[in-house]
Amino acid sequence: MKSLIRNASVAAAALVVGLTATAIARADDKPTLAFVVNGASDFWKAAEAGVKKAQGELPDYNLELKYPEQSSVAIQQRLMDDLVTAGVKGIMVSAVDPKTSTDGLNKIASETALFTTDSDAPQTKRVAYIGSSNVDAGKQAAEIAKKAMPNGGKCLGFVGLLGADNAKERIQGMKDGLAGTKIELVDVRGDDIDQARAKKNVEDALVASPDVTCMVGFYSYNTPRIYEALRDAGKLGQITVVGFDDDPITLGGVKEGTVAATVVQQPFEWAYQGMKLMAAYLKGDKSGIPAGNLIIIPTKIIGKDDVDAYAANLKAMAGK
Repeated sequence: MKSLIRNASVAAAALVVGLTATAIARADDKPTLAFVVNGASDFWKAAEAGVKKAQGELPDYNLELKYPEQSSVAIQQRLMDDLVTAGVKGIMVSAVDPKTSTDGLNKIASETALFTTDSDAPQTKRVAYIGSSNVDAGKQAAEIAKKAMPNGGKCLGFVGLLGADNAKERIQGMKDGLAGTKIELVDVRGDDIDQARAKKNVEDALVASPDVTCMVGFYSYNTPRIYEALRDAGKLGQITVVGFDDDPITLGGVKEGTVAATVVQQPFEWAYQGMKLMAAYLKGDKSGIPAGNLIIIPTKIIGKDDVDAYAANLKAMAGK
């Protein structure tokens, strides 16, 4: 009996020591900053490289990039809630649908430092937005269309999340840029970041809208799905394609002339600069937050003659 009591006491003591060691280990853990994207897409590979570069310059932090299981407001919110519960000190998010997520995003902002990227949520209590001016990007898409179709035409757009600010602003920017011309953006089809559906949308449009002379891929994967659908239908080169972002299929299409040009963003810089901005903010340095709480990383047009140099720069940023 005494032996059992002694063994129990030793076990209890060991448990206390173990719990204390765990508590100390947790206390010594580096604070974590998370970059939460809006859905699975190769577009975010550049952001992964940006996070990696920032990690090398922020040894006092753990930096993570997180993908939701699927692109939905509820699943993204649950992911952020889980991160907050785990003690994450700052979150930078590309919100799936900012307009319907105000309460959820404000909840996160009340529990940790919240920043936005890619698709802003200015009505929330986020600290700042770092990313593109999506209106300007849409205007650049209009410039591509005007150069490629001087005699006018009808454009049909394709996008992942019709309700997201980045989609709405790109669409509006393109419409503004086309105002007064003979080119019209007649409609935009959404796919909820379902790439099979994205291609099907294009295939259906080829049948239902034979008068369309131009197609616009507003999200990174939309242009590749447009390219594939046109290729399969034998219509590559017959319909003007205006792209966004730098998927390899898109860049290949630009180089071969089947995609007029593409408007590229800089998710590498969003992640790299964003992680450093959050780290400084958490240390009390707010000098990087401008008066308007907007940090705009410029977009640019990549045409046929720009592809090789741009692709080489992408590889260099990724450390390849």
